[in-house]
Amino acid sequence: MKSDPSQPASWEGWLTWVKSLRSIAQSGLTYAESPFDLDRYKQIQEIAAEIAAAQTGTDFQMICELFAGALGYETPKVDVRGVVFQEERILLVRELMDGGRWTLPGGWADVNDRPSEAVEREVWEESGFRVGASKLLAVYDRRLHGHTPPTPYGIYKLFFLCDLIGGRPATSIETGGAEFFAEDELPELSLGRVTPPIIARLFEHARHPEWTTDFD
Repeated sequence: MKSDPSQPASWEGWLTWVKSLRSIAQSGLTYAESPFDLDRYKQIQEIAAEIAAAQTGTDFQMICELFAGALGYETPKVDVRGVVFQEERILLVRELMDGGRWTLPGGWADVNDRPSEAVEREVWEESGFRVGASKLLAVYDRRLHGHTPPTPYGIYKLFFLCDLIGGRPATSIETGGAEFFAEDELPELSLGRVTPPIIARLFEHARHPEWTTDFD
């Protein structure tokens, strides 16, 4: 990434540098054999943590522990979200970790889960509804769709249309309720998880079942 050295870097710019440094460091720590190279890659990882801490006001040691928990070659994380409609209303859950704001039910995909299993489980656990994944509506790079705050990780977000099978609204350790909302009656959204333009696009997908999957 190139920038004008006479201009202050935005947080988005700093975050891009942090991600690049983390990726280089993590790949080096995975594949390097020389103890001298391993030490240099460890230093790069610590520099990335220092930049992230300085730019976000987050505790340096906490960021170091977060970075140290990621092993192997750096790849994007996968977030799955269930898109469930009922009579032109969309299912949202109240996110307890984000001040009670609302989002599509979902979360990180687990190892050994098929993508459809991951989203069906997340919808059940967070909302109390049983669903069956029927179509992949969109695969989005989180950086490109207005999510806030930014994260030090690359994240791909997968949005699955799900057919409602049964169940009833329920709470969980992560969510404080589940409701269906009309497009013009949306509550305050958890912008780290979903944004108004994405919700609008998903409603359009529901109106146009012939559309193919969005990506990027």
